[in-house]
Amino acid sequence: MSSLTQWMDRAWYPAYGANWDDELFRRRLLERIGPDSVCLDYGAGRGNVRQMNFRGIARHVAGIDPEPAVFQNPFLDEAEVFDVALNRIPHVDGRFDVVFADNVMEHVADPVLALREIRRVLKPGGRFLAKTPNKWHYMPTIARATPTGFHRFYNRLRGRATVDTFPTLYRCNTAADVAAHAAAAGLAVRRIERIEGRPEYLRLFALTYLVGFAYERVVNAAHWLEPLRCVLVFELERPS
Repeated sequence: MSSLTQWMDRAWYPAYGANWDDELFRRRLLERIGPDSVCLDYGAGRGNVRQMNFRGIARHVAGIDPEPAVFQNPFLDEAEVFDVALNRIPHVDGRFDVVFADNVMEHVADPVLALREIRRVLKPGGRFLAKTPNKWHYMPTIARATPTGFHRFYNRLRGRATVDTFPTLYRCNTAADVAAHAAAAGLAVRRIERIEGRPEYLRLFALTYLVGFAYERVVNAAHWLEPLRCVLVFELERPS
């Protein structure tokens, strides 16, 4: 990153740090997770995102992922590999107070089946919270038009590890889709947010950063432009 882009960070986004969206999601989760909570990290991965560490805050944190790398995740008390083709969470009914998914829902092929399984393992009154890209933001729009190899190349330019770059589908990535899939799965929508912050994907160069800065200012200027904001955070509840 050049000295000019570093100056832009300081001048335009002094309150933003690395993984600011994960920090925001963590705050939402801490509204629901307490010392008696039993939690499930849905798509926990190898534990690259320190903001998703709730050990010592929750009573028990389980995690599932399609990849065996989940057994390396230091944030979990319990880890399991699950078969996404079967779409069966390897836990008993009604076990969890909170299920959460950080940048996972964009990869899910059948959101209704996934949400039905999440509903099954939630206790009555339990919550599912997810953070995922908003489909109508420019980043997912470009991602849908380009192959996974390009995504790995671009993440390499950004200094991100490419080993965890997976194909994206964006089938549960708009407010309307979330509401429809939740209703079909028997879950109630409690909150949907769309947030635009520092333009992470355009911070490579000063010129692209300027474009991202202008976009951020525009879509945050009016409520009716909210569907074009980057980060989608939603909270669903299993009715009591």
